[in-house]
Amino acid sequence: MPVQATTKKYKSNLVEIFSSIQGEGLLVGLRQVFIRFHGCNLDCAYCDTAAAVNIHVPEFCSVERTPGRQDFYKVGNPVSIEDVLNVFKNWQEDWPCVHHSISLTGGEPLLQVRALKEWVPELRSILPVYLETNGVLHDSLREIINHLDLIGMDIKLPSVSGHSGFWEEHRLFMQIAARKNVFVKIVIDEGTQEWEIVRACEIISSVDRKIPLILQPRTLNERTLGIKAVRMLEFQEIAGNLLDETRIIPQTHIFSGFL
Repeated sequence: MPVQATTKKYKSNLVEIFSSIQGEGLLVGLRQVFIRFHGCNLDCAYCDTAAAVNIHVPEFCSVERTPGRQDFYKVGNPVSIEDVLNVFKNWQEDWPCVHHSISLTGGEPLLQVRALKEWVPELRSILPVYLETNGVLHDSLREIINHLDLIGMDIKLPSVSGHSGFWEEHRLFMQIAARKNVFVKIVIDEGTQEWEIVRACEIISSVDRKIPLILQPRTLNERTLGIKAVRMLEFQEIAGNLLDETRIIPQTHIFSGFL
């Protein structure tokens, strides 16, 4: 008896699909396709994507018709991989060589890992795949790690995020993420303590001191930074004693007017 072909089962609740520059981390300035997933397991004090972490699933996902032009149309949630692939294939045909990679962002994409296990290999056949994550859900990361190209993971400092107790989760996450290209992002502000920087750097160096660290100053509502320049340099000096590479990079897309 012939075996029936399996069909894709899993859909995802998305907030938006759009094209823009990457404004944070090691890929800053590169053009990416962003898939913003709905939902997050955390509620950080500095979060700038409230629509993605809200407990109420949006009825529609907003999709750009033309990459980078903000001419959005609506697709009902949950969204299928076929819907996503159709968008990407049209963009690749009409605007070839524009995008560097695909960014899976949120919210927290790893909350929808069952769908990602089906989606990411398909997406990766079009462009490299970059995961932006809060760096906590290590078991979910393990399920898709082989299909990722780059990982940007957070370490949540209690003084800035409002969350504590994730040090061990971050360490376990990083041990898995280090199988691929990975960097760490830490949001800092005037309330950040030196011991937090030291502890985060010790976690990174316990895995590999060559993993780059990005110190990201918190962006305030008036598009100013929530930490003085000299304090950022002091934190960079502390990190430099434990890691090979530490950069200070603000959220450049906000100051540049990009999505």
